[in-house]
Amino acid sequence: MEYYGGVEAGGTKFVCLVGRGPEDILGETRFPTGDPQATLARAVEFFAGQPPVRAVGVACFGPLDLDPTSPTYGYITTTPKPGWAFTEVAGYLRQALGLPVAFDTDVNGAALGEQRWGAARGLDPVLYLTVGTGIGGGGIVNGRPLHGLVHPEMGHMRLPHDAQADPYPGYCRFHGDCFEGLASGPALRERWGQPAEELPTEHPAWELEARYIALALANLVCSLSPRRIVLGGGVMSNRALYPRVRAQVQELLGGYVHSPSLLEEIEAYIVPPALGARAGALGAIALAMHLAGDSTK
Repeated sequence: MEYYGGVEAGGTKFVCLVGRGPEDILGETRFPTGDPQATLARAVEFFAGQPPVRAVGVACFGPLDLDPTSPTYGYITTTPKPGWAFTEVAGYLRQALGLPVAFDTDVNGAALGEQRWGAARGLDPVLYLTVGTGIGGGGIVNGRPLHGLVHPEMGHMRLPHDAQADPYPGYCRFHGDCFEGLASGPALRERWGQPAEELPTEHPAWELEARYIALALANLVCSLSPRRIVLGGGVMSNRALYPRVRAQVQELLGGYVHSPSLLEEIEAYIVPPALGARAGALGAIALAMHLAGDSTK
């Protein structure tokens, strides 16, 4: 039986696993994301103390360079996280571990994990969107994570912003009132003066939040036509958001996308993740398995 390594390289913490899936984990560790050299060295140290693995997958915060022909392939690029801009991740781990390393965004990894083992199992195409400290989206199309010029940056799409109804200018340092700038956790905290987890369910913040998420999802339904949308992240821990988002997606689409999934079964179409706190690291294992051509479940 061959095993794989997974690294969820998050802006706040790293999660490293050795295993073959959610029911077969041999080793696990979590540690804060510090400076690049010490953090990556700690990941290498973890794998050195584990049973041998065939390959390692990294599901990483970004933006990333995912073009194999680029001289900075495997790097984090223009991240606002202090000290991490233009840090080589994939090459460092490949050299230190002497193993093949699959490298992708954290959200593409989570999307692949949810498709393989979780809330979107067996469906294609699927979309994973996380709403938390930042907002990001990953897509799986024809069994592969979606790439292109770079990789999807769904959190930075521009949404209708009624400045009279919501005068908040936005949190994003690049775009101001993009999706992430209006609806991420830091935007909620800055706009309302308290963290999202402290806002009561009846607070007007949640209707506005649902509207922005629904606007983004309506655009993504029309452009990517996913068979399921998995909606995760810290902000979505408020489960009362799901019915509000579903209702507003239906309203925004107006019956135009004629599918029972949207018209009659939307509770099973826009769903929470199934892999819990291991979603990113399990997605990284799925990336490693994909790289190695291991299609077993």
